[in-house]
Amino acid sequence: MEDPSGRGPLLLLAGRANRPLAREIGGILGEDVDAAFIKNFADGEIFVRIDRNARGRDVFIVQPTVAPSDNIMELLLLIDAAKRASAARVTAVIPYFGYARQDRKDQPRVAIGAKLAANLVVKAGADRVLGIDFHQHQIQGFFDIPVDHLYAAPVLTEYFRQKELEDLVVVAPDVGSAKMARGFAKRLGASFAIIDKRRPAHNQSEVLTVVGDVEGKNCLITDDMVDTAGTMASAVHALKKRGGKAVYAAATHALLSGEAVSRLRDAPLTEMVVTNTIHLPEERSFPGLTVLSVAGLLARAIEYIHSNDSVSQLF
Repeated sequence: MEDPSGRGPLLLLAGRANRPLAREIGGILGEDVDAAFIKNFADGEIFVRIDRNARGRDVFIVQPTVAPSDNIMELLLLIDAAKRASAARVTAVIPYFGYARQDRKDQPRVAIGAKLAANLVVKAGADRVLGIDFHQHQIQGFFDIPVDHLYAAPVLTEYFRQKELEDLVVVAPDVGSAKMARGFAKRLGASFAIIDKRRPAHNQSEVLTVVGDVEGKNCLITDDMVDTAGTMASAVHALKKRGGKAVYAAATHALLSGEAVSRLRDAPLTEMVVTNTIHLPEERSFPGLTVLSVAGLLARAIEYIHSNDSVSQLF
């Protein structure tokens, strides 16, 4: 794909964190993503090599920075390799930005991991970042380079719009998810409710009350990510206890850590819908789990960035 700005043809690279998504993006763009050789030395150290000419090219590197932290290091090495190969521009395509939950000092003597991770990406040499659903929108400002922040909401809402669910209420599982849930409710023509929750410790949640009318209604819980699924499972039980008819859940990033799969499997959940920003191995799948692809969304964004068109039309 040629760049009308004269920057040079597009070169699509991918780390190992989510190869299926990268290959799907490549298939849409007509680009081969297997242009970089990556391996680990015996001690675990990562080695990367770009096997195609990158000089003067517009390079896009697809790599979510999900745990383990080796995925961040792999992204940094790919950025560095591209810059040292004289790439004209390097865009880090980060479908899931790890460490985003550490975005402020909410207690004494803690690190701001999101800012540190952003600094590393910038220092490695990235010219811009393309991401989806950061945990907090202000994380865009942590990068001292342009950031194109996409939303998975169009992909998720279109799926639920086709279901034509009657008496639908969109439920925010906590105060932090309220803005996202209101956006879903507006797009789906649904009512809105919120769960008042207190978290006694990390990765533990306790549902206090549901604010809004959910009795006899189809409920859709929305969140940007589901990690250990404690919040999600508690919300599902709370909604069913208060007379919710069928409970659906939607989340952009499916981390599904620890006991998340068993919690969701055991919850009275009709369907859990996530996207493929994070690669889900077969062992973390369960009945009722639906995975939607964001490859088309990212591919169009890459096309627009490459041709210097506005990305805002994707919002």
